[in-house]
Amino acid sequence: NEVVPHKNAIDSTEEELENSIARLERGIESIGPVNMAVQLEVEEETKRLEHFINQRDDLIESEENLRESIEKIDRVARKQFRETFDQIKTNFENLFTVFFEGGQGTLDLIGDPDLLEADIAIRAQPPGKRNQNLRMLSAGEKSLTAIALLFSIYQYKPSPYCILDEIDAPLDDTNVGKFTR
Repeated sequence: NEVVPHKNAIDSTEEELENSIARLERGIESIGPVNMAVQLEVEEETKRLEHFINQRDDLIESEENLRESIEKIDRVARKQFRETFDQIKTNFENLFTVFFEGGQGTLDLIGDPDLLEADIAIRAQPPGKRNQNLRMLSAGEKSLTAIALLFSIYQYKPSPYCILDEIDAPLDDTNVGKFTR
């Protein structure tokens, strides 16, 4: 209900003033009773909002810290993996040549450019043979290649015990001699 501006209240008649007062009273009644607890509710909701804002800020800070930690762990993991891989690769190349009395064996990272996601390829070329897929090697050559890889890992990270049960089973007499030397 909109109050229509009057000429000066002094110029109004008593009846006009009473009608105006009645209109205003009806308008106030239609609004309803004043809720005095609203201020308390506003204060409570403001505190609640501040609490949520603080929680959100904590979560954002925690997320940033977590991302920084993950990035640091990734950097350290990649560095350690690269160092470990390079040393095992060197060990494997040396041991392959020792076991096969020549030839060439190596390890390579292939596929994904990310070190931690890449596959490890084993390349073996026994003396007198061309570079072959591991599936094309004889059982004895596969075994000596696997033994060279196993020992190259043990050279990097020695273990107090290493049980090699039946390791010589797939080896022929010539390869057993190479292995025992």
